[in-house]
Amino acid sequence: MTKDRRQLLRDSQEDQRTAGQVPQTPQTTSPSYRLAFTDSEFLLRDELRPVRWQLELLKPELLMNEAGVNSTVVLFGGARIPEPAKKDTARTQTLADLSAFYEEARLFAQRVTEWSLEEGGTDHVIVTGGGPGVMEAGNRGAEEAGGRSIGLNIVLPHEQAPNPYVTPELAFNFHYFAIRKMHFLMRAEAVCVFPGGFGTLDELFETLTLIQTGRMRRVPFLLFGRAFWERIVNWDALAEAGTIADEDLQLFKFVETADEAIEAMRSWSHADERREHIPGRKE
Repeated sequence: MTKDRRQLLRDSQEDQRTAGQVPQTPQTTSPSYRLAFTDSEFLLRDELRPVRWQLELLKPELLMNEAGVNSTVVLFGGARIPEPAKKDTARTQTLADLSAFYEEARLFAQRVTEWSLEEGGTDHVIVTGGGPGVMEAGNRGAEEAGGRSIGLNIVLPHEQAPNPYVTPELAFNFHYFAIRKMHFLMRAEAVCVFPGGFGTLDELFETLTLIQTGRMRRVPFLLFGRAFWERIVNWDALAEAGTIADEDLQLFKFVETADEAIEAMRSWSHADERREHIPGRKE
């Protein structure tokens, strides 16, 4: 933080303290007298929505910049997939069977983080939605490797609390889905999608659409669990119907294990000029 920014922060904080020390009168206790940047009722007005969007964009961006996070590897996946040791608690047999992907997500995140640390820990930082299930596995693997990971939580009626493996200073909370999605992809060097529900499908198709339309550069895009994804989505039928192009089926690749995912990242045919940053790539 520069000297000018520190001084500005001190001035703002000093003004906030001073404003709270004035005599209590009908004028000073009126909501209109509050400093605008300390007035939560004012900031939550409908007319201030654009300002709140900007704040949600800026806060994580500034903090990740200050933390030296240059690039990320994104893990999407179901919040309801249990770790193997707890698969007996799953509400369906399918969820119990999918617990194998919790372990693969943990191992994958661990390996990527180990590689990241070898290069200084600023690139290929694991980022998840910060919740349970596959998200927890990703953050857990990063912590077990001794590295950092990001959690992009969002306020929901359920499943919104950060899992305990997210690096505390990189734990963020969002109100707006759109801004959260931007932060998932702004630094993404690879996208890994594990079995999941509506939220996972939303992120999957939105990201593929951004890549398909050229609004996001092509990166390794890996779908863990071919059997699951081919049962959920008839990819070939989309191409046969002409609703997507045949070459769009090359935008992603199926993998089953952490090792296979690392190899797929290393050999990704559409990786751009930053391909040398992919973990494990052999020159």
